[in-house]
Amino acid sequence: MTDPGPGPIEAATARLLDWLGRTAGVAARLSEPDAAIAADAVALRHDGDPHGGPHPPTGGVTVYLLEVRPARQTRGTGPREPYRFTVRFLVTGPVRALDSVLTAAVHAGEPEILLTAGDPALWQALGVPPRPALIVDLPAVVAYAEQPAPPVLHPLKIEHVARRTLAGTVVGPGDVPLPAVRVEVLGTTLTTTTDARGRFTVAGVPDTGEVRLRLIGRGRTFVAAVEPGRDPDGPDLILRCDLPTR
Repeated sequence: MTDPGPGPIEAATARLLDWLGRTAGVAARLSEPDAAIAADAVALRHDGDPHGGPHPPTGGVTVYLLEVRPARQTRGTGPREPYRFTVRFLVTGPVRALDSVLTAAVHAGEPEILLTAGDPALWQALGVPPRPALIVDLPAVVAYAEQPAPPVLHPLKIEHVARRTLAGTVVGPGDVPLPAVRVEVLGTTLTTTTDARGRFTVAGVPDTGEVRLRLIGRGRTFVAAVEPGRDPDGPDLILRCDLPTR
């Protein structure tokens, strides 16, 4: 079986560890927060002066995968957009290391840093004393599998369909022209409306046999048939229907 390689969560973790080393300049390890780091995190308190005396430890940071969060999904008319989510990490360590991480993220514009790690419930759930920490969000995606198009098993056949133009007049009792009657070619999307003299013209009608026309007006509907092979240069088509003239 072929190794599919790292998944999106594992890849996001590797990106963060790499960024911490290359850009923030701090060593990073993937581990749960432990109580030993808490002593380093408060090292600035020695001698009561953070600017005097010996410098605090400058060790690396600990990266802990905190949660996976949903992200806003996008929709489009093209190929299906990948599934998007956010991988959230808790970064703990000495204050000087956290300073480097925060400064590098602000200067680079990424990754997103959240200063919301002070929630006591978080540290209670982790089972370790609270300490300075940063929350880092990294975007991740999972691409949907593309569905291959079925193969074409036979040569494509293109058939030319002859088309014609139907023109005529809709009349009512006494052969009075009927205006504003809707004329629809059944089986197609072709439609038009008679003018003030009851005349209509429909272009692009498939010449494949009998054409059926639906006439709608005055709250009534009629269907008329036009015989196939009608000569377009012959006499005008007259459609008679029992519609009131007013």
